[in-house]
Amino acid sequence: MQVKTFKGGTHPPEKKELAKDVPIEYHLSPKQVVIHLNQHTGAPNQPLVKVGDKVTRGQKIASSDGKLMIPHHASICGVVKKIEPRPQANLQDGVAIVIEADGRTEEAFLPPLDPFACTRAEAIERIKEAGIVGMGGAGFPAWMKLSPPPTKPIDLVIANGAECEPYLTIDYRTLKEQAPTVVYGLGVCLQVLGVKRGIIAIEDNKIDLVPTLTEAVADFLKGPGSGKGFDISISVLKTKYPQGGEKMLITALTGREVPSGGLPMDVGTVVQNVGTLKAIAEAFLQGKPLIDRGFTATGSACKTPKNLVVPIGTVLSDLIPNVIQIGEDLRRVIFGGPMMGVSVPTLEIPIQKNTSGVVFMDSKEALVYEEGTCIRCGRCIQACSCRLSPALLNEAILANDWDLADKLGLLDCIECGTCSYVCPAHVYLVQRFRAGKLTLRAVKAAKTKKGGN
Repeated sequence: MQVKTFKGGTHPPEKKELAKDVPIEYHLSPKQVVIHLNQHTGAPNQPLVKVGDKVTRGQKIASSDGKLMIPHHASICGVVKKIEPRPQANLQDGVAIVIEADGRTEEAFLPPLDPFACTRAEAIERIKEAGIVGMGGAGFPAWMKLSPPPTKPIDLVIANGAECEPYLTIDYRTLKEQAPTVVYGLGVCLQVLGVKRGIIAIEDNKIDLVPTLTEAVADFLKGPGSGKGFDISISVLKTKYPQGGEKMLITALTGREVPSGGLPMDVGTVVQNVGTLKAIAEAFLQGKPLIDRGFTATGSACKTPKNLVVPIGTVLSDLIPNVIQIGEDLRRVIFGGPMMGVSVPTLEIPIQKNTSGVVFMDSKEALVYEEGTCIRCGRCIQACSCRLSPALLNEAILANDWDLADKLGLLDCIECGTCSYVCPAHVYLVQRFRAGKLTLRAVKAAKTKKGGN
């Protein structure tokens, strides 16, 4: 089997052995949940409930009429105790609905729906009402990816199982334990888009999944997917970071290049994370909205690395120490992976729709380097999978030359952190790019507004 890859990238220590062989544990009865209203790309939702209301697991509790609308649902049965700002992993307080469990076990799910018999509009509405977002990190509404304009025909759907971030193994365990559900979700996407070809992409450090996935695909094509003409294959990619990035994945699998400022649909492709596909399948098979989240709890300061599924809104501190045991030498907690994740100052942060992992680091791993001066070695340029020039971008930002930063492609940076990882001078590249992108967008918006006046 040919192993495919992309240009650039790097090879950080994988550290996946810590939790890779630990089956998923389900802990679905927290005492409370904190459900933020802004867990997705787009405008924050507005609450549909008030303090004192009783809510049921699966009940819609927040929504909006915005273009990128994604509702949020109660993940437990309980009583709304507060609606107030609470800390979250993006380091900004956001309005959240705090629900205290009351011991009930009812579920307010929708009735099951056959995606291969209903209309396309009905299928899109089901995915939208289920509150499903991209669970690989970005939180983009899943239904939007499945609603391309007529000018952007799609001919390929990719199930992204690369999971290239070090430490994280929840996608691997999901594919190992629930491959039929993931394949069903891929079939739903093919059906909705009217596409025949699908690819399940994994890195070669997960090659043991091939027999499991092959069997799941064969069973699906003989069962729910029979007679549809679907062509679903499994592709093995070279283990390299950031292979799971959409643009890198598409290039490695197809040779297509997503244009600057473009989206996968611009090259006829839709990419969905395997966790997203599982959620899509459950929305049809069970009528279940996205109310539970799988993630990996791991790291050098984690005594019991494991893969967990908890109700969305479960506060990290409530899982310690009964579910997650951490060592005395805890120095850093990262929501996400060590390359693209965010270091948080408190354990009072809830698991959200896009939380793929929590990494607990001890003093040996949580090193903070003093920033040096660029030595112009070119390593960042060689490693950049977006084919940018990080050293030049850094200079443009330091000079506040936003026109130059724009020309150099700052907004095409995916913030993967590869440049910072390979930099021998420890220049704060990705940190500066992340902040710089916000400034550049503000500068461009101001120019547009001024021009409009």
